Amino acid sequence: MNVGIIGSGGREHAICVSLKNSKKTNNIYCFPGNAGTSIIAENIETDLNNFEELKKLIQKLEIDLMIIGPEKPLVDGLVDYLEENKIKVFGPNKIASQLEGSKIFTKKLCEKYNIPTANFGVFDNITKSLSYLKNCKFPIVVKADGLAAGKGVYICETLKSSVSAIEEIFNGKFGEAKEVLIEEFLEGEEMSFFIISDGKTFKKFGTAQDHKRVLEGDRGKNTGGMGAYSPSRLENDMLDKKILKKIIEPTLKGLEDLKTNFIGFLYAGLMIVKDEPFLIEYNVRMGDPECQTILPRLKTDFLKVINLCVESNLDSINLEWDNEKSICIVLCSKGYPDQYENNVEIKRLNEIKLEKNNYIFHAGTKIKNSKVYSNGGRVLNFVIKSKNLKESRDSLFRVIKDLNWENGYFRRDIGSKIIEK
Repeated sequence: MNVGIIGSGGREHAICVSLKNSKKTNNIYCFPGNAGTSIIAENIETDLNNFEELKKLIQKLEIDLMIIGPEKPLVDGLVDYLEENKIKVFGPNKIASQLEGSKIFTKKLCEKYNIPTANFGVFDNITKSLSYLKNCKFPIVVKADGLAAGKGVYICETLKSSVSAIEEIFNGKFGEAKEVLIEEFLEGEEMSFFIISDGKTFKKFGTAQDHKRVLEGDRGKNTGGMGAYSPSRLENDMLDKKILKKIIEPTLKGLEDLKTNFIGFLYAGLMIVKDEPFLIEYNVRMGDPECQTILPRLKTDFLKVINLCVESNLDSINLEWDNEKSICIVLCSKGYPDQYENNVEIKRLNEIKLEKNNYIFHAGTKIKNSKVYSNGGRVLNFVIKSKNLKESRDSLFRVIKDLNWENGYFRRDIGSKIIEK
């Protein structure tokens, strides 16, 4: 099969690698891809907002199946458009993508179907928001409603910081804001829980633990993700059953009642409080960097799984997983998630020798005159799969040290809660 992938991050590079390992794959095309995908696929520059142009390219290249990596094209309705033009595509439609596209949509779904989540309020102006704060216990969480690349969430310890967050959101930091979401802060431990669905049935697709905060000790600003490990240390059969019964199944029932279904990856960001799961948010695609830790553990042919989903036949296959654990450390540009410098050459990348089950997934990179340059805040993902997470993490430190990229920084405490247990 000829397969196309929308996206340019570490998630998309990891997907490319898994597709490359499939016996069913002929050619891979990335729109637009990065320096890493260019080694195993053909990168194609195009305007992802121009659906008509994208459709023509897909038809010209005789692509049999499209996989959409990031959230924006999903929320914008790319799946609906491609399906209308008889192009096979893996990902949820526009209505289902509102699970990520609107935090308020998801909160109201939780309210209607009794899905456990934090108590919340929704407000359409600054005055009402500030009035609500008077009766809040701190810390609280303030969220922008729409897509914000993982950065539109504020954990506010004081009234002053809450006011600042609300003003930033309504003043357009994340685009036009008609409403803001304010919710209680849940004390517990986060967990990323994934399923894959063909619209009729679904299967669990692994768990992971993301590390969102920019600084060690889970301090500082939220980012797109500084690292992850898989599986989550919280994972067990009893908790799995609770998550499926209390959160996943009623969510899919809610979409069914809206006369739609869910095809693709659904990622539940959870807070586990005294062994009970609460939904923090949904993502309607694989997480990044969680994807980079989950896919290397999948033993089943990845393309076969995706194709069966698109054909509404997921029930015909059993997913097999490696028992080994995986860990990912994200190397970022200095200054991220604020101001950082782009177009900095990564000189020693080709000199790094990787052992079996070691991976470097490119995220924010580009290739120019056969040289690799940084092209984003999160630049490279270093991943190892093994039986021992501490040894894996130490090995990743050595690889990053060998790279010796002076414009990069990373967190050294990824996986500490399970490693130091």
